[in-house]
Amino acid sequence: MGGAEVSRPGLIRPRKLQPGDTVGIPAPASPGDREQAEAAAGYLRRLGLNVKLGRTLSLRRGYLAGSDEERAEELNGLFADPDIAAIICARGGYGTARIADRLDYGMIRRNPKIFWGYSDITFLHSAIGRLSGLVTFHGPMMIDLKELPEGEDGAGHARPHPLTLEGYNRLLAPHSVHYTEEIAPLRVLVPGEASGPLAGGNLSLLVSTLGTPYEIDTRGRLLLIEDIDEEPYRVDRMLCQLKQAGKLDDAAGIVVGDFHNCEPSKRKESLSLDEVLAEYIVPAGKPAMAGFRIGHCSPNIAVPLGVEAVLNTSGRSLVFNESGFSDGAEPA
Repeated sequence: MGGAEVSRPGLIRPRKLQPGDTVGIPAPASPGDREQAEAAAGYLRRLGLNVKLGRTLSLRRGYLAGSDEERAEELNGLFADPDIAAIICARGGYGTARIADRLDYGMIRRNPKIFWGYSDITFLHSAIGRLSGLVTFHGPMMIDLKELPEGEDGAGHARPHPLTLEGYNRLLAPHSVHYTEEIAPLRVLVPGEASGPLAGGNLSLLVSTLGTPYEIDTRGRLLLIEDIDEEPYRVDRMLCQLKQAGKLDDAAGIVVGDFHNCEPSKRKESLSLDEVLAEYIVPAGKPAMAGFRIGHCSPNIAVPLGVEAVLNTSGRSLVFNESGFSDGAEPA
């Protein structure tokens, strides 16, 4: 059954965190590093949160963090556990699509809580949003805190960008995201203004949802795309597939996040990434901007998926109408 045949449930929002709440850290895709995750979790503890590291952080099955059954069982368990208030994925990699059929979306809807991650986690964002209606968060994971030292940085390591860390701070003190060029320059691809719930994430994973019950739904939505280490011809192929599936035409607007290291390498003759983006996005005719620091980049700005936002090219902004939490702050 294709995704277009699945009705979307009503939107539900998780509650914000409070000091003393417990955050679960699973590895639902590729193997994590338990020691590194423990060190990274120190930042969450300094925010006043408790941390429960998942069993999957210690599991290995080739390029997966344990079997599909083990990873799905842990994620279902974290959603069902009343003592867990949020789930922040340790990392992406590969493997979330393999467990999508094993998740209990009805149970997830009955136990709404923060679900947070990006990259390969995109498949779960699409699945959970489509089948449970839960607002989820496209944001930095434990692997993005791997170089966070205690106290002063005397080892020459790069500290995570303050705006990356701000995403975690919003877990306890929510406010709606107002993204402007104060963060980084934005490039208008198609002028105009569009509004709708934000949907999307990693381009490779969005394409992999097509034809499944978890298919990305872009109807009337702002489509977010980002990726890493994909040559322009591969980005071309994926955008072509999204176009032919109607996803670009269905979108209200297009938000182009970071495409880190998406440059030609093995082909001497190549279109540039900008040329590829223009060939697909401009003809779609929907308001679109590129340059958002969302995805495999620093800073990595956390954004709520499923929440209404306004993309305005004249104002060079992406403004969310709410924080995405059930008791979050009103928009500033």
